[in-house]
Amino acid sequence: MLISLRRPAVAGPALALLATLLLSAGPASAQDEPAPETRTQLFLDHFDLAVSGAAEITTTVSGVEQRDATTTKNVLTIKPSRTVGELATLRYTAKPWVGFEFNFGNQRYTENYTFNPAFPQPVLVGGAQTGVHEITWGYVAHPPHQLFGLQPFLGAGAGTMSFHPTAGGGQHLPFQYRAAYYYTGGVDGQFPNSHFGMRLGFRQVFYLAPDFLQNYLTIIKHVSTSEPNLGFYVRF
Repeated sequence: MLISLRRPAVAGPALALLATLLLSAGPASAQDEPAPETRTQLFLDHFDLAVSGAAEITTTVSGVEQRDATTTKNVLTIKPSRTVGELATLRYTAKPWVGFEFNFGNQRYTENYTFNPAFPQPVLVGGAQTGVHEITWGYVAHPPHQLFGLQPFLGAGAGTMSFHPTAGGGQHLPFQYRAAYYYTGGVDGQFPNSHFGMRLGFRQVFYLAPDFLQNYLTIIKHVSTSEPNLGFYVRF
């Protein structure tokens, strides 16, 4: 009876040690599990922001300018210079084929004017250097399957273009807004295990040639600006 009474005293410390190990192991296994995403993070997962460099190639147009439309029928040719600008795009992709985007473009070029026949005393010689800003909204679609590891996209939208002649080379012309619409397409390539990627695209913007509210610059012709672009994006 004495021997049987002493055995539980040996088992007690062993059970206490085992319980301590189990309790200490519990939190460690819980720490290995990733924390679930919050509603805010799940919402932000649908957004990406891209900043790209965009070439600006605008078509040349000609027409009878309105000041002399009923007399000398002077023909005005508008030939914008080529340049490179910046394009920022914020996108929300709800699901394949359903997405939306906001675009902000910034560039500066010169509207070069040629009158034929030339005025005896031209009211404007040369061109007008202009800062141009694009603000557009659009629909963008992403096919559900990638192409050679790249994600294609297509989109279209509308908005406004603002033309602000510069202080130094703008010929003292006033600023002006024009309605604009566009289409776009390209591919995204995301870096492995990263929120960053590269975007290669092409877009074309259509609008009425700016006349800066001057009848001698008004020919009522539509122009298009082609914008091949390359840049980087970050997915939230």
